[in-house]
Amino acid sequence: MSPTPSPPAPAVARPRRAAARRLAVPLALFALLAGIVLSFGIGPLKVPPGDVLHAIGAQLGLVAPGDLGARELSVVWNLRIPRALLGALVGASLALAGASLQGLFGNPLADPGIVGVTQGAALGAVAAIVLGFSAFGHWTIPLAAFAGGALATTLIYFLARPGRGEGTATLLLVGIAIGAGCSAGIGLLTYIAQSNELQTLVFWQMGSLARVGWSDLAAAAPVFAVGVTALLTMATPLDMLALGERQARHIGLDVRSARLRLIAFSALLVGSAVAFAGSIGFVGLVVPHVVRLIVGPGHRLLLPLSALLGALLVVLADTAARTLDPPSEIPLGLFTAALGAPFFLWLVLRRKPRGAP
Repeated sequence: MSPTPSPPAPAVARPRRAAARRLAVPLALFALLAGIVLSFGIGPLKVPPGDVLHAIGAQLGLVAPGDLGARELSVVWNLRIPRALLGALVGASLALAGASLQGLFGNPLADPGIVGVTQGAALGAVAAIVLGFSAFGHWTIPLAAFAGGALATTLIYFLARPGRGEGTATLLLVGIAIGAGCSAGIGLLTYIAQSNELQTLVFWQMGSLARVGWSDLAAAAPVFAVGVTALLTMATPLDMLALGERQARHIGLDVRSARLRLIAFSALLVGSAVAFAGSIGFVGLVVPHVVRLIVGPGHRLLLPLSALLGALLVVLADTAARTLDPPSEIPLGLFTAALGAPFFLWLVLRRKPRGAP
């Protein structure tokens, strides 16, 4: 007797999933805006949301200062607003770069921090500080970080690109080797650094938004805008690359050009994030995987939703970093590492073949 076939899935399930996907980006945007506004008032000096909005209006000349003190106005406007906005840009950039690198390598374990891109960007920034490069003024450190990240990304791609070696194992081994080499370079530069440079170098290794101001936000925003916009337009090429390079060529994709653009703009975002916020790991690994569970692997939704949730993650982590142990601040990189390390371990064990020792 033949087994009874399982009943078909309810017809309403697909429309519900489609509706959830359509609402994912608007809901994530709303959550990000709410998180940013709340972060303006949370800290050692607590400011109610109404007073936060009042302070912003007062600084813009829209309302009178009223009963708000100069201290509250200064803390909200000069410290917390630029810090939260730059944190959102950094988180969006790291998550977007992580999702793009995973699509480029065809490997879900490709994260800027795991495969050595972050370490390469940090090496470029540290070299500019210790060796005294200043040819490009305020842009010297971001350009040096971009150069380091671009070089690391290029090396990783050509040594562990799809079709070479054993995929995940090759990528991880190449990334570990490049990251270790960059870390050794950072250690050497730290060893020869002057005493007044050591505190700055610790910043690069642990990650922090404590020193951010309006001038940093003004310098960083155009760079992040260019990189984020460029990668958001790469959704279709990434979907085509997911079919394999040969198939992508057959359906009309200029694979070489797409690879170069993905490498360049991912390195631009990672390098800029490192230059302005130091080394913040695992954002580019955790966020894209969570997003895939929500909307699936298609990059048309994966990329923008990763950017929004990455921004929200960094804003919330930075708010916790400056709130849990006042007046000291816990380095932001410690929060993201505490979240990302167990997630990465779970991901590796989950991908382990059944029956493997």
